[in-house]
Amino acid sequence: MSQESAKPITLRILEREYQFSSPKSQQDQLVEAARFLDGRMREIRDSGRVVGTERIAVMAALNLAFELLNGSEQANTSTVDKSRLSQLKYRIEEVLASDSQLELT
Repeated sequence: MSQESAKPITLRILEREYQFSSPKSQQDQLVEAARFLDGRMREIRDSGRVVGTERIAVMAALNLAFELLNGSEQANTSTVDKSRLSQLKYRIEEVLASDSQLELT
């Protein structure tokens, strides 16, 4: 990444905002990666077996590294499907939350 062409971007992962620099041409991919990671971390958090953001992040990283090194097509397909479902669930929850705020006003 060239510093000259890097643009700031704010990503939200597990209710926390993080600032990154990324070329404009890669920002959509970075946002998608953040959504994917957010989904994986939410799955781990919601399982109730791991507590603490740092531990959740390490567990998500370890799971992703294992899947990457394992190279299993079945694991990759399952991961993509779960990630897509998590993303859709997250978007639906956002829309429902914004709708309920509109009703209150």
